[in-house]
Amino acid sequence: MIIGVPKEIKNNESRVGMTPAGVFELVKNNHTVYVQSGAGKGSGFYNEDYKQAGATILDTIGQVYALSEMIVKVKEPIAEEYNLIQKGQIVFTYFHFASSEPLTKAMIESKAVCIAYETVEDEEGTLPLLTPMSEVAGRMAIQQGAKYLEKPVKGRGVLLGGV
Repeated sequence: MIIGVPKEIKNNESRVGMTPAGVFELVKNNHTVYVQSGAGKGSGFYNEDYKQAGATILDTIGQVYALSEMIVKVKEPIAEEYNLIQKGQIVFTYFHFASSEPLTKAMIESKAVCIAYETVEDEEGTLPLLTPMSEVAGRMAIQQGAKYLEKPVKGRGVLLGGV
C-alpha cells in the first residue's frame, strides 16, 4: 500500500500522523510511505529521520494526496484539503464528524473511505485510539485551568495546591 503523511495545516496543530518508527515498520513490510517535507518538525522529527526510516519526502501536500492510497493524519481535514481527497482514498484521522456538518458533507461527496480514530473499537469494545488522547486532554485541562487563575489574564491569582 502507498501511505501518505501530510503536514497538518490546522491552526495550532504541531503533531504528525506518523513517527519515523511507524514509517520504518511499514517500509519493512513492503509498503511505500510518502511524507510531506516538514510534516514532523513540530513533533521533533525531521525529514532526515523519515528518510532514514525509509520514507520518500515530497515537497507539497498536493503531491502526498495525489500519490497515496491512504492518508494518515492527526486532525480532521480542513476546507483547503477537501479537494485533495480522492475517490476511494482511505483517510485515517480524528474526524469528529458530529461537530462539523461541512466536513461530513465534504467527505461524503469525496467518496473517500474515512476511518475516524475516535470510533475504532477493540474486541472488548474499548476505544484504544481515543483513550490515550482523552487522558492527555484531562491532564492538560488542569494546566490550562491554572493559567486562567493567574493575575496577568485577569484571574484571581490563586495558586493550585496539591495537584
